[in-house]
Amino acid sequence: MIIGKLTLNYFIIMTSNHLKSMKKVILLFFIGTLAAQYPADSLYRAPNTTLLKKIFLYPITKWQQFSYNQPFLNCQFEPSCSNYGAQAIHSHGAVAGLFMTSDRIIRCNPNARQYHQFMDGQFHLDGRLMDPISNPSDRATTKSPIIAAGLSMIIPGLGRAYAGRTSDGIYGFVITALAINNGVNSIKKESILSPFQIGLAITLYGGEIYGAYRTAKYYQPIYKRLTNSFFFKT
Repeated sequence: MIIGKLTLNYFIIMTSNHLKSMKKVILLFFIGTLAAQYPADSLYRAPNTTLLKKIFLYPITKWQQFSYNQPFLNCQFEPSCSNYGAQAIHSHGAVAGLFMTSDRIIRCNPNARQYHQFMDGQFHLDGRLMDPISNPSDRATTKSPIIAAGLSMIIPGLGRAYAGRTSDGIYGFVITALAINNGVNSIKKESILSPFQIGLAITLYGGEIYGAYRTAKYYQPIYKRLTNSFFFKT
């Protein structure tokens, strides 16, 4: 009888603690909707933003509260990687948006300006690289997006290299390989962080496939414009 009472009391205490934790989580979501000070906050608060999107937008809003107040964290792209990710998740959903965000983060490396100039990309007034989530429509590629995506399915980063961005491919391979390795080790160790690490590995792997496809199809020089200009001059 005594054991039964102790068990019941323990169950009541644990249930109460879980309810308190759930209340804190719900409270955080409500607090996050009270004020929009940064770009991602506006998307987070938008009426058509689903709960699933909010879950992934929330960390971006917290990151912007920190990064926007640090002058050494200026992004070389316009929109910045955090805004790009927020727009991608809000416009294309959580899964596709995460893949697009992963692709952008991989491309945001020291070689980004060189590749941007190679593809005749546009520049913002302050010198940042213009790279919206919409795809450019004036590209004529000689690379196969399907082959690029297939190569990155076999070896992450290989599709980017095939499409002409070897450095992006190397960054993608290294980061994705590390994430997959961490995910596998977390499963072996039965770590409590396994779901997060596995999710990160899947996101990076999917981002490599998407990034390879997009690189081959869109991130190429404007061959049509150059060709038309050549024939017009001659």
